[in-house]
Amino acid sequence: MNRRRRVFEGRAKVLYEGPEPGTLIQHFKDDAPAINGQKQEVVDGKGVLNNRICEYLYKRLSDMGIPNHFLKRLNMREQLIQEVEIIPVGVTVRNAAAGNLSKRLGIEEGTALPRSIVEFNYKSDDLDDPLVSEEHITAFGWANPQESDEMMALALRINDFLSGLFLGVGIRLIDFKIEFGRHYENEILRIILADEISPDCCRLWDVKTNNKLDKDLANNDLGELVGAYQEVARRLGILFENGQTTLKGPVLVKND
Repeated sequence: MNRRRRVFEGRAKVLYEGPEPGTLIQHFKDDAPAINGQKQEVVDGKGVLNNRICEYLYKRLSDMGIPNHFLKRLNMREQLIQEVEIIPVGVTVRNAAAGNLSKRLGIEEGTALPRSIVEFNYKSDDLDDPLVSEEHITAFGWANPQESDEMMALALRINDFLSGLFLGVGIRLIDFKIEFGRHYENEILRIILADEISPDCCRLWDVKTNNKLDKDLANNDLGELVGAYQEVARRLGILFENGQTTLKGPVLVKND
């Protein structure tokens, strides 16, 4: 792996050139950055769990017709993905108030929103990913109006599916942040889901207890991060009690 050219390194992943043109290898690290990278921890096993959770969710989304860059899992930490031109805009879908939305608007965390809200952020670590509008996106040429509309429509479809999937295993999807990229298929440009979906970029709360099962545990020093990620994997049916992984369907959690 070290002989391959490193294309990009982020807070929690490294991208290497792939075995074929137009492909990349996405490696999940154990780094657990929090508060926009201002705090850094290494948590053994986090990368393995994120790889498996992301693989499972991307396969389910593919089954639902959501275009994405995932091709296959290569090993415990790496995936083969399609190379895309990343649009420098993060898309956040919020179902309940939490994080900076609660701080900005003074809404108590966990409060259900009147409807799912889509927000855009300009991807810049130096600027702490500032909130931007569709006007900013089109004015600065980050994406054209059609691409912006496509990202919003896909984000809402993804939210509908993931909300139901997680609710079925006793998890409330509070919000999540995703990225999109441009990909050419037979000279036709498509906007597809890229990067990852994992507890690193989702707020996941237990339906009964409101216990957090996501990266906010690292943000707030609330407890064992890997234990929470393991619980998400277990409920999705990709982690047995003894820590071994599988790819069977989710195990439903009954609400008493």
